[in-house]
Formats: sequence, structure tokens, C-alpha cells
Amino acid sequence: MKGRIHSMETFGTVDGPGIRFVLFMQGCALQCQFCHNPDTWDTAGGRQVTVEEILAEIEPYLAYYKGSGGGITVTGGEPTLQAPFVAELFKACKERFGLHTALDSSGFCETSHAATLMEYTDLVLLDLKQMNKKKHERLTSQPNDRILKFARWLSTIGKPAWIRHVLIPGITDNAEDLNALGEFISLLSNVEKLELLPYHRMGVYKWQALGREYPLEGVPTPTERDIRRAREVIDRARKHIVL
Repeated sequence: MKGRIHSMETFGTVDGPGIRFVLFMQGCALQCQFCHNPDTWDTAGGRQVTVEEILAEIEPYLAYYKGSGGGITVTGGEPTLQAPFVAELFKACKERFGLHTALDSSGFCETSHAATLMEYTDLVLLDLKQMNKKKHERLTSQPNDRILKFARWLSTIGKPAWIRHVLIPGITDNAEDLNALGEFISLLSNVEKLELLPYHRMGVYKWQALGREYPLEGVPTPTERDIRRAREVIDRARKHIVL
């Protein structure tokens, strides 16, 4: 079996616990306006590799991954588009190296398609981009029904998850939407952590290189105060529902 990948990083520190091997898969069904990897969208792009080729890339750094409590994270693009390949890769990483496995996903996936993959996944980094359905569709080109269903399914099967939310001023920081996010998270029993990620412009040059107009031109990055305020709104909503 072969998978189509975009790139890889050997010393990732922001995509799960510890030091990690980060594999970027090729292809995505969403077209997020803030995407910093729009060059991963094309399902025919990138290059094809085998599981053995990826294992060979991982092996020289095993001491760093294991010593730090790290492992492998597969992201994208959207890795669940190639769920059978990622499942085979995770299975091999666990059986051969004993590595912790993490999947960074938008959740835009039918649960049945990811069932085998979840058997070999230790942690899901789930990106909840916008709770309002219409706003989500404007932001990503797709509604969020499938994503929310995926999140609920992860809770049902008890799969540990970190929720990620990119805070974009004027777009994903509305108090009503943040409150809805907090209430939704409070209904999930598997959430270990909430990561509020500040919007950044580091991928703008990729849009330009692809000849695409960047949709969020002029949108500023959030301040630390913005991030604190957003977390307070989410936390209040979570506590309110729990009580």
C-alpha cells in the first residue's frame, strides 16, 4: 500500500506531546480561508511513499521521540482521506517501535471510514473551526455536521482528544460562537485539553505562489488579551453546562 504525502518534519514540538515525527498527508476536502498549507489540497499532488519508507525516516530519531514522551503525528491536508494507509503506518509504528500515535484531523470524515484507524490511534487532535454551521461553510467551503458527528463518535468510543480552535479576529472569536464551542466540548467525555491557536499569516506566501488570492488579507493576528478573553468565554460555558 502507498500513501500520498506532502512533506515531513523530524522534530515537531507543537503537534502532540513530546518531540514528534510529523507527516503531512496530501489532499483535503476543506478549503479553509486561513489554511497555511493550501498546497496540500490537491489530492493528486505530493509524492507516493510506502509505509517502510516512512519507517526508515523515523528510525534514526527514535531515541528523541521515546525519551521525550513523543511519537508520530500524521496531519495534512486531511489524513483521514487516506485512512487505510495511515492505519497501516500507525500499526507498524506501534508494533515495531512502540511509538505513541496522534492524528491531527478536521474531523470531516465518515466515522465508518476511520474505525480501523482509531484502533491504532492514541490521540486525536481535532480542529473545531467554527460552531455556527453557516459561518463554518463560508470559512471552510463545507458545513460542520459531519465534523460534529465525528467529535461525538470519538467521545462515544472513548478516544482521547485535544480540541483545537484557531482564533481569528472578527471570524471565529464571536462570543456567541465561543460559548457554543464551550457548551459542545462540555458534552464530550474524552477531551483532555483545549488549545486556542492564534491565527497567523505564515502561509500567505504559499497562496501567492499558487496564484490564489488570500481571503483574509488585512485580518490581524489576535493579541494575548484576545486569547485570554476567548478562553474565559469558553471556560464559563463549559462550567455552566457541567453544573
